[in-house]
Amino acid sequence: MITVRGLARQFTLRGRTVDAVKGIDFDVAAGELVGFLGPNGAGKTTTLRMLTTLLRPTRGSGTVAGCDLLTDPKGVRRKIGYVAQGGSTWPESKVAEEIELQARLYGLSKTEARRRGALLAERLDLSGLDQRPAKTLSGGQRRRLDIALGLVHEPELVFLDEPTSGLDPQSRANLWDHVRRMRAEQGMTVFLTTHYLDEADALCDRILVTDDGRIVAEGTPDELKARVAGDSITVDVADHVTDAAEVVRRLPDAREVTVVADTVRFRVPRGDAVLPELLRALDGRRITMTAVKVNRPTLDDVFLSLTGRSLRDGEAPTPALEATHAA
Repeated sequence: MITVRGLARQFTLRGRTVDAVKGIDFDVAAGELVGFLGPNGAGKTTTLRMLTTLLRPTRGSGTVAGCDLLTDPKGVRRKIGYVAQGGSTWPESKVAEEIELQARLYGLSKTEARRRGALLAERLDLSGLDQRPAKTLSGGQRRRLDIALGLVHEPELVFLDEPTSGLDPQSRANLWDHVRRMRAEQGMTVFLTTHYLDEADALCDRILVTDDGRIVAEGTPDELKARVAGDSITVDVADHVTDAAEVVRRLPDAREVTVVADTVRFRVPRGDAVLPELLRALDGRRITMTAVKVNRPTLDDVFLSLTGRSLRDGEAPTPALEATHAA
């Protein structure tokens, strides 16, 4: 559905050249939900604007929904949906008017535009809001309206740019449910950018991790987290903590074993796989375990291991770049 090779974009900023995207390669298969994860300023939105033909690449090539980015941008636009980070609704327009206008711009008849509008309103919990001006909607309702505008022409592929940015936790979780259902019911391919770790973890089949204009890793959330040191396990025992530590050291692949008071901490590649053996071994030594906790690596741990800094370190907004193509 998406193939990108050597895609790059330069801007000029106060007389100097800035490489916003530095020659990236990736593929997205039909039906995948792929996340583009990175801090603000990493090149996520610039990449998305190139993939949606809003920005011409400085170099590189790509095909989107079977159409060439450089030679057939109109073909790309006909086949995709795009939900921009800042939204696209006119504050004074009514919800039904916004959806119908978007459908008409894609060549649908008035009857079909209204039919699809009603269907999307039902799917995205916008029913009963059709006569409300966009400016009166809540943040979550406005984002769902933005998504409806991106889906009204039934695209094969939809791009979501920071879909839950600025929403409260409840609205974010609600929007995640809508994205999951939309993908399941319509079978479309979804490519979303985000700097929210939980969003990428909860939604995506696969994640492309980006930093400083480059893709630094890719894989499923579990594959990426497996690249870190492994799961951390904490075991509390009633007595015989030294014997418990000895049991732990004999476990396959156990490392970083430490003892503090009546607690043994260690790491293994997969905590869930080692727990049954650990419990049997402790019971065999008549050691009473009072508590056990398994902590999995987070995507922030992944980003830290790849770049040496936390993903949250880059969340301050970067200066706006001039939309001037550098020679």
